[in-house]
Amino acid sequence: MSGLPMPPFCPICIQLGTSQNPCHCKVIGPTLGFLSTVVLAIVCWPASLFCGCCMTETGKKMLGAPVEISGKVSNAIPI
Repeated sequence: MSGLPMPPFCPICIQLGTSQNPCHCKVIGPTLGFLSTVVLAIVCWPASLFCGCCMTETGKKMLGAPVEISGKVSNAIPI
C-alpha cells in the first residue's frame, strides 16, 4: 500500500520557470487555481446542464468559467 494517497489528501501543483518571482517557481498560485477549478466545475457544469442553457452562448461561457477563473487565480498569486 505504499504510494497510494489516502482520502484526505491535498494536491500540490508546481510551476517552474516563471519570471514572476526571484525563485522562478510557483506553488501556492497553481495549487489554489486547481482547487478553484474543481470547486467551480462541481457547481457550474451541472448548473448549465440543469438550466438547459448549454446550447446558448451564456451556457457555453458557464461551461468554460472554471478554466478561465483558474488561470486568473494562478496568475494573481506570484508565489
